[in-house]
Amino acid sequence: MIIDLPDTTVSAISKKLVSVREEGGAVALGRVLTLIIVTRHGAEEEVIEAANDASREHPMRVIAVLFGDEGEEPRLDAQIRVGGDAGASEVVVLRAHGAAGSNAESLVTGLLLPDAPVVAWWPAEAPEDPALSAIGRIAQRRITDASSQADPTSWVAHLGEHYAPGDTDFAWTRVTRWREQLAAVLDQPPYEPVTSIEVAGSSDSPSTALLAAWLGLKLEAPVAYTYLPEEQWAGGIKSVRLTRESGDTLLERPVPGVAVLTQPGQPTHELDFPRRTLRECLAEELRRLDPDVLYGRVLTQCTELLGTLDELSTR
Repeated sequence: MIIDLPDTTVSAISKKLVSVREEGGAVALGRVLTLIIVTRHGAEEEVIEAANDASREHPMRVIAVLFGDEGEEPRLDAQIRVGGDAGASEVVVLRAHGAAGSNAESLVTGLLLPDAPVVAWWPAEAPEDPALSAIGRIAQRRITDASSQADPTSWVAHLGEHYAPGDTDFAWTRVTRWREQLAAVLDQPPYEPVTSIEVAGSSDSPSTALLAAWLGLKLEAPVAYTYLPEEQWAGGIKSVRLTRESGDTLLERPVPGVAVLTQPGQPTHELDFPRRTLRECLAEELRRLDPDVLYGRVLTQCTELLGTLDELSTR
């Protein structure tokens, strides 16, 4: 069910939500968090759909805040979606025109679920310092997406300058499968130290930069980085080579979506490595509402390496 509320107020939206629950049986019981999506007019449907899919694992209230041009006549239009149009959540879409969007915090505070954590998500352009933004100040977790920024690699290189506990980025979420596979390899014999690390990926891949920084931090070994031109590799991480005394371990994607693991004295394994969807990334980040300490360490302790990778990408 979709209910349109043109030229409305936050108070009227809140009252309508109560009315919808009382009249239609849609209840907020079981909602575990409020997700605030901050985006622009015309870009909301894909991210709302991803939130609806993720809500089947994390029942929540979704508040999508869409900002128009500052020069428009001030007006707040809203839409409430429940039932089949909202997955396992209830969705409130706020379209703020002109000066109506000047105070983003006031638009959402009256619609938050009481006594529930708040997660903020900027699927497109994000503030330079999310934790100090109007929406970020009221959120326990703040999600950005480096791949949606004008210069993804430079964005990642400077994340550590403004990092606050609770921040995360989908560039980090997208390397989870690589981290799991590489950790599993190193948890098996031979238990030899890694003496060198080689990482290759596309020049516009922020996830590749974060994977290289994580490996350097955890393995305390020198990292060599290779940026591949677009004609050699379309996007994302291409390969990781770990050198040990017994030989090299290579995890490489010959084609997008498939990885091949080669180890000394072991048979070659072909692994399924598809690009993760928005829904998968969002659902993973919503599984934890406490700060990601490891992500914070990578950003704040590997600033020199991330800065070097950024310089390489611009050459």
